[in-house]
Amino acid sequence: MNFDEIIERRGTHSAKWDMMEKSYGVAAADGIAMWVADMDFRPPQVVLDALQGMVDHGVFGYFGDDRAYKAAITWWMETRHGWSVAPEWIFTTHGLVNGTAMCVEAYSRPGDAVVLFTPVYHAFARVIKAAGRSVTELPMVVRDGRYSLDFDAYESRLTGRETMLVFCSPHNPGGRVWTSAELAQVAAFAQKHDLVLVSDEIHHDLVMPGQNHTVMARAAPEALDRMVVMTATTKTFNIAGCHSGNVIIPDPALRETFAARMAGLGISANSFGLVMATAAYSPEGAAWVDALTGYLDDNRKLFDEGVNAIPGLSSMPLEATYLAWVDFAGTGMEIPEVVARVERDARIAANHGPTFGAGGESFMRFNLATPRSRVVEAVERLHAAFKDLQ
Repeated sequence: MNFDEIIERRGTHSAKWDMMEKSYGVAAADGIAMWVADMDFRPPQVVLDALQGMVDHGVFGYFGDDRAYKAAITWWMETRHGWSVAPEWIFTTHGLVNGTAMCVEAYSRPGDAVVLFTPVYHAFARVIKAAGRSVTELPMVVRDGRYSLDFDAYESRLTGRETMLVFCSPHNPGGRVWTSAELAQVAAFAQKHDLVLVSDEIHHDLVMPGQNHTVMARAAPEALDRMVVMTATTKTFNIAGCHSGNVIIPDPALRETFAARMAGLGISANSFGLVMATAAYSPEGAAWVDALTGYLDDNRKLFDEGVNAIPGLSSMPLEATYLAWVDFAGTGMEIPEVVARVERDARIAANHGPTFGAGGESFMRFNLATPRSRVVEAVERLHAAFKDLQ
């Protein structure tokens, strides 16, 4: 578990490194890729060994008999998150962006609206709009430096066309670990307005030491008849390229609807993803995650200390994920100037805040899941790019 090792990813068809010049104008030769949410670390050895076993066998046919795979998921959810999941509740999608799109297809119709608490992961709005639905944005508020939900303000923003709510827990990009009380409020809001509640919990294993994630199903068991919980090994173990996600649906009627949509689209699982997930959800994988979150926490402290020392910059306290959400509003600069300083002067590719929806206008998102030497370098570059403020 040498997270300090620099692994060369340029020239490996890496979206994060090989596409940043096209997307942001930051050359890979001397740029730092801090945008796409994958990590610059190898997965645990148990995952690599499982893949090597497939290669050694040498026959890559269709996957069958998924009992061990589903048992691994149920073991992980029980031991790491305290939620007992029945194997028949689990569907496998091609990642959780696909899982979100499948939920949109299954539980809404063209012309319907889907609720998002913004700012939030940009792919949600993308797939919702691509499916011919609209997005109802309910902006969060910042209290004590963290995002909070303002349900009193949300009633007037609803259009009456909403049939579904997609919730991000832990929150991307703000890094919030929601409390059980907050999750219960979200579920109550969904019940009040008769919304299917899709809880994207892909970052649920990536919580900082001292923080505790609560599965939506445990916080609001009374809402299971309208609830879909999405999890994955991909973010936790840095195996996003296998495109595998878990869509967990306790309610039989919701399961039937989802299964019919999957069947209609001819979706079946990727054998590589299932083998990797089975290996990852293990005691060896758990030990690796514990070491990883400690390392990410140290990266977080280093980055926050450095960024918050620059006048006008504020990094939101990170409780989960490896994605720092930095507010540049205090600089008084327009966002194009901020972006130019980050990309042109600091030579860092980071996500632009406005793509995350209302409330993200003055922010940028930085991926800290990289060897510490790169985080140090990124902080130094940001100091240089904003040196006139100091």
